[in-house]
Amino acid sequence: MKIARFSHEGAIAFGIVDDDELVVLEKDPMFAGFGTTGERVALSSVKLLSPVIPRSKVVVMGSDFFASAAAEAEAEAESIPREPTLVIKPNTSVVGPGEAIVLPAQSTDVRVAGSLAIIIGTFAKNVAVDDVESVIFGYTIATDVSAQDLAVADGNSARATAFDSFCPLGPVIETEFDVDQVVVHGRINDAQFQNGDTELQVHSIAEIVAFASSIFTLLPGDVILTGSPGLTGSLGATVSAGDTVQVEIPGIGVLANPVRRAA
Repeated sequence: MKIARFSHEGAIAFGIVDDDELVVLEKDPMFAGFGTTGERVALSSVKLLSPVIPRSKVVVMGSDFFASAAAEAEAEAESIPREPTLVIKPNTSVVGPGEAIVLPAQSTDVRVAGSLAIIIGTFAKNVAVDDVESVIFGYTIATDVSAQDLAVADGNSARATAFDSFCPLGPVIETEFDVDQVVVHGRINDAQFQNGDTELQVHSIAEIVAFASSIFTLLPGDVILTGSPGLTGSLGATVSAGDTVQVEIPGIGVLANPVRRAA
């Protein structure tokens, strides 16, 4: 089931995608279930918004993909332990489909990478791997934006990833998404910069959520970016004002955002 958050005739609402229409829901389904108003609106008549605004945070996985199948086999053979690395983005970094990625004045090297995003559906703390499915509401697409030059200058990613507009999400939440092998395509102005799948992912979706919940409480609406497979450059693709970034995950859709320089 695909869930959209949208604006229509001055009001913000949620709806279930049904072909080229939205079945309007009474309230936010994450908290109030899937009761409908009986109204339908055409998808073409609405503006899609970020399908969720995290209550507290966006959690971003660091490099979570083996460079090759050989590297994966070597790590397994040597039993190399590898805990996930995490970066936190504020919820103010979130924008929706069609909204601009704004290049900050402080940076001259802003990069993008596409990622599958997990939407947490309930309070989650110290969740066991086997129980993770019960705390996930669904999945959406994320564009992970960072200012690489600031990350180098600071020695960490705290400032580099935190700017407003540095986490586009959308276009919808898919509540029944198959995560066994996720394919991610990334394009800038129709030129591909990313094409990969999760075959070489170090940690499973369940392991990622369980690990994050062992550190801090995950709240309903929190988002976890699971990493970026298949990048042509390991740090993402550089964008400039006037570009359009598109990230596609079959089964969810396409997230498109223009890029502009801060005023």
